[in-house]
Amino acid sequence: MEPLKITLNDYVLSGGGANGESYDHKTDPSVMLKLYFPGKIQQPLDEMNLALKVYALGIPTPEPGEYVVTEDGRYGIRFHRIVGKKSYSRATADEPEKVAQFASEFAQMCLQLHSTKVDPAQFEDVKDRYYRLLAENPFFTKAEKDKIARYIADVPEEMTAIHGDLQYSNAIFVGDKRYFIDLGDFCRGNHLFDVAMVYLCCVLNGEDFIRETFHMDKPLALRFWEEFAPVYFGSDRPLSSIEEEIRPFAGLKTLIIERDTRCPMPEFRAALTSIL
Repeated sequence: MEPLKITLNDYVLSGGGANGESYDHKTDPSVMLKLYFPGKIQQPLDEMNLALKVYALGIPTPEPGEYVVTEDGRYGIRFHRIVGKKSYSRATADEPEKVAQFASEFAQMCLQLHSTKVDPAQFEDVKDRYYRLLAENPFFTKAEKDKIARYIADVPEEMTAIHGDLQYSNAIFVGDKRYFIDLGDFCRGNHLFDVAMVYLCCVLNGEDFIRETFHMDKPLALRFWEEFAPVYFGSDRPLSSIEEEIRPFAGLKTLIIERDTRCPMPEFRAALTSIL
């Protein structure tokens, strides 16, 4: 795939993250640009190819535009921007009295996503991703790694779509239209690997992180989880039973967090108690 050459003179910076920055087009509100930091070439290309495959599945996500490169050699992706959109985390923060409505809508989106069957030849198995993260992690002992690997191996197989970073900030809506965004970690596998991120974001994260990232206090985040869980898992299941099932999967997210922070994270490792 050959990148389309563009100039940043047409764009204005709108945000940033761990891998790059986002831009809005100065004159066309329907265009947004996700631009990776210098030196990252394969990552945006891989994400572009993945975005095209996910879009082809019919999963509601902004339509990918073009694989691009700027005059200073930075690579990225242009998307068709959803004008007037709001994430479910921001909406909940802005209108906390609607937390039950927003949590229910997000849960329904997740149920639809996890009912989507995918071609195993087209998408990575989430277990393989975790095995790789486990092998690369320098903070767990060999004995701990063996226990975690056995737990992952015993998880029932599913050929369903997995978002890979299922935060409630990665689902947006405008009017009655809903979309998933930031699908760079999309893969396939057991839905519990995915839903665990919702639990981690709402329950395991600390107050300061929740305020900074999701714009709300922790009690409101906990309310979101408490409203989300019965819609997703069924109202006949006690919340304690749901959390007992999901907690080890949330603990496995430690492998991602420790990769990114490059230090052990005991507050998240605590969720691995039943495995270790």
